[in-house]
Amino acid sequence: MDAPQNRWATLGWSLTVLIVFLAAWEWGPGGLGIPEFVLPPFSSVCLEAVRIWGAEKLLWHSAITATEVVVGFVLGSLLGALIGYALGVSPRVEAILSPYLLALQIAPKVAFAPLFVMWLGYTMYPKILVAVLIVFFPVLINVLSAMRTMDHDMINLARSFSATRMQVFRMVEYPTTLPALFAGLRIASTLAVIGVVVGELVGGNMGLGFLLVFFEGQGNTAGVFVVIAALTAIGILAYYAVVLAERKVLHYLPSAERRIS
Repeated sequence: MDAPQNRWATLGWSLTVLIVFLAAWEWGPGGLGIPEFVLPPFSSVCLEAVRIWGAEKLLWHSAITATEVVVGFVLGSLLGALIGYALGVSPRVEAILSPYLLALQIAPKVAFAPLFVMWLGYTMYPKILVAVLIVFFPVLINVLSAMRTMDHDMINLARSFSATRMQVFRMVEYPTTLPALFAGLRIASTLAVIGVVVGELVGGNMGLGFLLVFFEGQGNTAGVFVVIAALTAIGILAYYAVVLAERKVLHYLPSAERRIS
């Protein structure tokens, strides 16, 4: 079976699984005698989504959360990559900062959310900071690990041609670590959604996390499912945005396409 046929077969099986899942969700709870306030059928969730779209400004809250996710992801990834490369380039800097970075990694990120809310109020900034903290470490660890396992023969070859330290980094170390960097970005893109939602749950007056708490207080199970679906959609879009960027940047690697497809 050639590649296009294989791709269509995979898509067909994926759609089949989705249809079976939705059918089980629609008729399974009623068949098992599960009350609708515990597990509403899929059709009830769809009807509630239509109501929430207009009555509760679902699109506006989704846009707020998506903005926080994008800003937190970009800032956290940039900070993690910069510090990861700095630690990889300078072992002395790594030795100095490693204990503090380890302590920050061990500290539960969720515990910082109330502190950020007390400092910055009920704004977007606490949610973005929580996302930055959660996104920072996967990118940092992936970049630093790639720098540590660098092929030193390539570095020595570049130095034999009188390459400066910056030229070695730009022409050897940075391109070699790009696959590891994008692997960290993939993980970070989904964690950014978690960080933002945690911040909105702790202290939010807007965003999908706020809607989640609002519907939970009302006992509106269908509304909670709608919010979960919206958060999932944001996470999927963020993930595949990274995948698309990886496809563009790492197009020269034969294994990149196989890994993405």
